[in-house]
Amino acid sequence: MQITTTFRHMEQSDALKGYAAEKLERVKKYIDEPITAQVFLTVEKIRHMAEVTLTAKGVTIKAAEETNDMYAAIDAVVDKIERQLRRYKERLKNHKPAVDNRALEVQKTILTAESIDQQQEPVIVRSKTITIKPMSVEEAVMQVDLLHKDFLVFTDSTTEVINVVYRRKDGNYGLIEPSRK
Repeated sequence: MQITTTFRHMEQSDALKGYAAEKLERVKKYIDEPITAQVFLTVEKIRHMAEVTLTAKGVTIKAAEETNDMYAAIDAVVDKIERQLRRYKERLKNHKPAVDNRALEVQKTILTAESIDQQQEPVIVRSKTITIKPMSVEEAVMQVDLLHKDFLVFTDSTTEVINVVYRRKDGNYGLIEPSRK
């Protein structure tokens, strides 16, 4: 986990920085991907404020809390982040796509490179049947995120055309769909 701590209107303290990092370690049980967190600790007169922006797997969660004690503010903001992550994971787990019996079965065949290069009769190395389920683009993106895959082949439920959703290197998602003529 990469944590950046910024102090505003107060003296930098290794104890507060370490305390915030220790408390933020609790969120690892909800997200196993690389996590970046920005922690802002601010003091204005008697108000102690802690703000956290957490980014992981394309999800950004923000929370802020204010108390009379900085340690209590850190505890409260981490509890709030943890609740938000719990709700997010529950929503992903309980999300059920619409039941559709129009799933396609596609035969996936892997050929040897030599047979393709030398214009010979193709030699089948492996063959597998996969089921392509109809779903919306949003459901496909959620499945890619939930299953930690790099791509997903699906049938668009509105156009009934086979599409591919993939995760880009920058963390965003892309869609490959056939051109319509």
